[in-house]
Amino acid sequence: MKKLTLILFLFVTSISFSQNENLFERLQAINNSGLTFYNVDGFSITEQTLNYSFTEKGLKKAYRKYSIKKKEDKVIDSHLKYNNYYVSNSDEITVKLIQYNSYYFIENRNKRITIIQFSSINKSDREFERKIVNLIIEKNIPKKCYSSIEIDSINFVGRKIKLGKSCYWTNVNNVQCPYYGQMNWSVHKDLKDAKNTINQQFEMTKSKKSGKVISEEIVKIEFEGTETNAKKIVYDFKGVTSLLVGMSGGKTLTIYYVATEVRNNYVSCILSFWNNDTITKNGIAPLLEKVMKIKKN
Repeated sequence: MKKLTLILFLFVTSISFSQNENLFERLQAINNSGLTFYNVDGFSITEQTLNYSFTEKGLKKAYRKYSIKKKEDKVIDSHLKYNNYYVSNSDEITVKLIQYNSYYFIENRNKRITIIQFSSINKSDREFERKIVNLIIEKNIPKKCYSSIEIDSINFVGRKIKLGKSCYWTNVNNVQCPYYGQMNWSVHKDLKDAKNTINQQFEMTKSKKSGKVISEEIVKIEFEGTETNAKKIVYDFKGVTSLLVGMSGGKTLTIYYVATEVRNNYVSCILSFWNNDTITKNGIAPLLEKVMKIKKN
């Protein structure tokens, strides 16, 4: 009987380890000035520890910092082994898009408050959130998942891409190279989730009041060696006073939305460049050319 119990334990442990390894292949993180940002499966996650004690007074300060209203329910998540309070809310971005927000206020090992926030569009997953919370609090996320705040190269879905020193992160998995383009991506557990994410990102772009979509088409591309389709749009900022426009000097932004399989992973990726950026012979900015090519008809 003891032998059978041991075999079952090893089997379950092996499954758990394998599942975490698959998650770690998709998870990317960046530490920056006391905040840690994570991206996985279309979820944006932040972690911050505040020097507040896990008391009524300390928690009130933490709630104010995260704009948690008094009327919002603060409940204990009994599935977590730490002292905690959980808060959830949502924001309607458009009729088609709802942003779900979850906040976990955790008493950490140092008796301070660690806040882990999840944001996602049109989906929420408490079991997934609890898993991430446990990995963060127990410090079980491997170093390979973390990127340096200073960019020389990036890990793009398992491939190292050399960029040089002129590029910078605007968020985790979101890199901008002045006059060379910008791209952001997320790695998902399946292709359906990746496609949902780029459709949601396109809807968000259309809903913005800073300009308008003036053209939209489906184009054939080669993305990391895989032939696939991308949605290409041109977004017009003409006549709009915008800090972004002022900084770039551009008037229109060309954007590609891609969801496909890359090296046994499922990726959603949004790539863009301004009309006054450097354009290669392939008709796109140099950063975009690192991962994609336009297929000629």
